Amino acid sequence: MRSAGFGRIAGMMMAAVMAVAAHAGPIEQTKGDFVDKFRQLEGEDWPTPTDYRNAAGAPGHRYWQQKVDYRITARLDEAARSISGNQTLTYHNNSPDSLKYLWLLLDQNNQKRNSIGELGETVSAGGEIGMTQVRRAMRMKEWEGGFSGLTVTDGAGRPLKFTVVDSLLRIDLAAPLASGASTVVKIAFSFPLIETRVIGGRSGYECFTKPDQDGNCLFLAAQWFPRAAVYSDYEGWHNKAFIGDGEFTLEFGDYDVSISVPADHVVSATGELANPEILSAAQRARLAQARTAKEPVYIVTPAEAEAAEKGKASGTRTWRFTAKNVRDFAWASSRKFIWDAMGVRQDDPAVPLVMAMSFYPKEARPLWDAYSTKSIAHTIDVYGKFAFTYPYPTAQSINGPVGGMEYPMMTFNGPRPVKDKKTGQLTYTERAKYGLIGVVIHEVGHSWFPMIVNSDERQWTWMDEGLNTFLQFEAERQWDKNFPARRGEPKDIVEYMVSQDQVPLMTHSDSLLQFGNNGYAKPATAMVILRETILGRELFDFAFKEYARRWRFKRPTPYDFFRTMEEASGVDLDWFWRGWFYSTDHVDISLDKVIEARVDTRNPEIEKAWSKERSKAEPGSLTVARNREPTVVERDPATRDFYDETDRFTVTAEDRREYKKLQEKLEPEEAAALAFKDHFYHFSFRNVGGLVMPIILKLDFADGSTETVRIPAEVWRRNSKAITWQYVTPKTLTAAEVDPLWETADADRNNNAYPRRITPAVLKVRDEREGDNRMADSDLEVTPDSLKTRPIKKDEKKDQK
Repeated sequence: MRSAGFGRIAGMMMAAVMAVAAHAGPIEQTKGDFVDKFRQLEGEDWPTPTDYRNAAGAPGHRYWQQKVDYRITARLDEAARSISGNQTLTYHNNSPDSLKYLWLLLDQNNQKRNSIGELGETVSAGGEIGMTQVRRAMRMKEWEGGFSGLTVTDGAGRPLKFTVVDSLLRIDLAAPLASGASTVVKIAFSFPLIETRVIGGRSGYECFTKPDQDGNCLFLAAQWFPRAAVYSDYEGWHNKAFIGDGEFTLEFGDYDVSISVPADHVVSATGELANPEILSAAQRARLAQARTAKEPVYIVTPAEAEAAEKGKASGTRTWRFTAKNVRDFAWASSRKFIWDAMGVRQDDPAVPLVMAMSFYPKEARPLWDAYSTKSIAHTIDVYGKFAFTYPYPTAQSINGPVGGMEYPMMTFNGPRPVKDKKTGQLTYTERAKYGLIGVVIHEVGHSWFPMIVNSDERQWTWMDEGLNTFLQFEAERQWDKNFPARRGEPKDIVEYMVSQDQVPLMTHSDSLLQFGNNGYAKPATAMVILRETILGRELFDFAFKEYARRWRFKRPTPYDFFRTMEEASGVDLDWFWRGWFYSTDHVDISLDKVIEARVDTRNPEIEKAWSKERSKAEPGSLTVARNREPTVVERDPATRDFYDETDRFTVTAEDRREYKKLQEKLEPEEAAALAFKDHFYHFSFRNVGGLVMPIILKLDFADGSTETVRIPAEVWRRNSKAITWQYVTPKTLTAAEVDPLWETADADRNNNAYPRRITPAVLKVRDEREGDNRMADSDLEVTPDSLKTRPIKKDEKKDQK
């Protein structure tokens, strides 16, 4: 007899079974080895659409995001190489949730000796160590970064409990912050600046050491104040510690920042200068002139900067900047700064003019004078066409020890000319020139992704670095058709795509292998292929601009990007996302065989004559060819009869009667089909790399003409490993080639051509000389009679080079 309790348990189990049935798992292939490369990602791998993010990839009708405003006063202590400040943070809770605490980012804490980032670093076992690593290890023994002196109060000055968790700060609120409400938190902080060229990092300082230099320094301030972590609809608090690689996802807000620096410093910062009277009258006049200038205008001239370098002014001055609807704030300060600017016109009544500005020391001239500000202007033009017009009043490029890093309206960029220490000769390399142009385009380009299209770069590096590198590639090609672009061309990603040391693009930023190839190069190349080969420019450009427009000043996920690109282009791209973003497959399509076929006419006169010609093309019997004596039939005519005078290809009377009967039975359409004279070419393709792609097939014909056929990726839908494809033409094919323009990143071009081609190569001659000769290097020798060494006499020494 079952108890009542057992009945309740059985009911619960049945409910659980029904729930599982209602939410079936992914499709499972249990028979055969079929792999569906075109299976839809929707419903299996992608999150279910919500009122916040709809199925079309757009923000839903209930989309929300938080807003955080900052009022900060900061002070740069030049002698101590440190920054201190006080900030008032106003947190607007636009979420539907009540918040008991706030999480803030303390990214400078990554530089503490016991941080996750510092202790979690790995090195190669044994072997060599770089001088930079040694210098860093020495410095970290005597220096430690990170925030100190933290105090946290509410808006009325009452202390709030807080907890530091590595590079995160949790502030416990006195009362839960209700949905739709705001709260004010005040924080005091300080931290030592990093010497960037020794410690590394995205900010810090660089000093130009005497006696060869002027002894002054450049200061770059980034991740320099406690910033609110993201609270989102898809993850809640984004409170994963910063450990060095995954960059920063942040909330939008308004900033009012006052920065006190030595009185002779020039400051560049996010936003607009709110107290322009801090500039001289001449500098204000030049700034006004720059708004309409065709070429960059010096606001702080090289002569003024050089004069400031010669002595340090006493006292401080406070520069004030304001910025609206930005997700971060950075600044730079130095008495060495030369400042140039020019206005960039936009077809946008909201922001018709953007001030492109560069700040750099004399050591960066003349490279920076020539290219930095013009590169900013070019970026604003190209990115504006691909995405949307630049929405902020300024875009700035600052030279310093950071090779390349981005913030709203602010970028830190590194390349400079070089001066020979012995001769004083000033030159710059081609790499430095194009490196400067490229890095300015890239970092200013980050203003769009992720400074405005606010993706989570700590989780999905490709969403900002990859998309931005794609647009950088397009801008570089529009700067100079021969621009030595590092990333974007399909042929340049092949080596990475076939390597073992890689992970899918959808891997978390901190777990990436080959960070540059994964986060930058592969996604950028995927976008180039999607634009030039899969969708075509018209569909791609429309869809990409739609994505940028939809998520401008909002926070998209990869699924919003994927859905928007499909919904706006009208093309199912699940196979493309799966191959390029969810796998480590590569492209390698082999053209294994081509068969030329034609329709059997059933006419014996034609078919037997064709068979006879085919037979003649076959090699004869090797035995017959080598026999020297005449055969019996050749020697004795009496042995020859009807069958010696005819062969199997002879058309008989019966053949003709059968063909006539066939003609009488055929319908007109059937007769026309048998009379069809075009060639049927059957191409056998094999997918060696595993990544399904369109097949671009170039055909060469006997009449000298060529044709390129673009076979869609869907040709692989029933068999992703090997297929046979048919092409019908009246022309005679002589050769065929897969991917003739190298547009799909096909990894092995040796199997692309049919007939196969001989591949040219250069064989390097291996150095087979003996290894190191320590005896000879020590000026010693042996004699033919003894192993004992003796010094080589002065007059016996030979050239041992």
